[in-house]
Amino acid sequence: MPPAAPHVLVIIQNLPFRIDRRVRSECRALTDAGYRVSVVCPQETPDEPARFQVDEVTVHSYAPPPPSRGAVGYVREFAVCWWRTARAAARVHRTAPFDVIQACNPPDTFWLLALLWRLRRGVRFVYDQHDLCPEVYLAKFGRRDLLYRALLLLERATYRTADHVISTNGSYQEIAQRRGRVDPARSSVVLSTPDADLMRRGDTEPGARDQAKHLVAYVGIMGAQDGVDRLLAAADHVVHERGRTDVRFALLGFGDALDDLRADCTRRGLDPFVTFTGKVDHAAIGRWLSSADLGVTPDPPSEFNDRSTMNKTLEYMAHELPVVASDLTETRRSAGEAARYVPGTDPAALGDAILEVLDDPERARAMGAVGRARIEGELSWRRQAATYVGVFDRLTGRTGERTTADAAPLG
Repeated sequence: MPPAAPHVLVIIQNLPFRIDRRVRSECRALTDAGYRVSVVCPQETPDEPARFQVDEVTVHSYAPPPPSRGAVGYVREFAVCWWRTARAAARVHRTAPFDVIQACNPPDTFWLLALLWRLRRGVRFVYDQHDLCPEVYLAKFGRRDLLYRALLLLERATYRTADHVISTNGSYQEIAQRRGRVDPARSSVVLSTPDADLMRRGDTEPGARDQAKHLVAYVGIMGAQDGVDRLLAAADHVVHERGRTDVRFALLGFGDALDDLRADCTRRGLDPFVTFTGKVDHAAIGRWLSSADLGVTPDPPSEFNDRSTMNKTLEYMAHELPVVASDLTETRRSAGEAARYVPGTDPAALGDAILEVLDDPERARAMGAVGRARIEGELSWRRQAATYVGVFDRLTGRTGERTTADAAPLG
């Protein structure tokens, strides 16, 4: 009887599995390669079962604590999620022992759980670094205080505990190797590129344009560091300063700032021109982006944003949308000629750039075609998946190791 395929346990805390596109793609790559995969994550809805199947992956969900504010509340939230994740991992291992744990940040707190399993059962640890937590803190609060130093310590512990570190781009890998002193031999880049076969233009969202000529889309988290407030100010400029009542804005997503953004939208008199969808699934995102003429990446310049690859930019490109974006290093590396870059933080400049692209349909179509070609070619998920699966092949000693020569990171 042949030995059972290696089993990978993937831990997520900040998103439910169904709506975490990167992790779903990673897990699909593992199951396609013959691995068994289980995921521990927070529930998407209160009535979600504690165990269910998605994409040949067994998902174990737990009830998340109520959203927190302030340092004490965040620490409590992390502690509760850590404990519920640890209990779920123990239950998984009792029925199907796992060989590798992959922890996806934020937060950088699961190194201790991985260390306990390594000492007890020899389980290997892969750190899939989605965010730079210290830089996120700086972008939100602008101070290098005790909590900032604690985040650096947690990040350092995670780097040192990991058998392999996966970074979402070259800038993150540079941080891992410089600040985290990660040996290049245990470091890889796997971009969060959409699967071109699964994410493409298709059916549209009924009534998305509301009879307007143009539809501008934003997709993503709505926090203090994401620049959605700047996009609303740009929409105000477009509608009230430039008199363009033929443009609608669709803001897809959720986050700590959503209620404040809705209030600001009403205060600016933009409710007839702006739609907030709240949390939506992948199918709805696809319909909205298939209805749109342009996607916006308004994240303001900061150390964190400059080093980060924005998933929304890649999703706009997959849907053949021209992009208007803040002028950031990793955004330029991702989008290339598919984007019109706006320096600085002036909302009027952002609004004028949006109109510049909307009013030149030939240029917009060319930009969209460039973006789609990059998603299908240079940035393709197939290349990223080869690199990703290769990490687990090496850690588990599987025969027939997959080549990663054609999966070199961009830049």
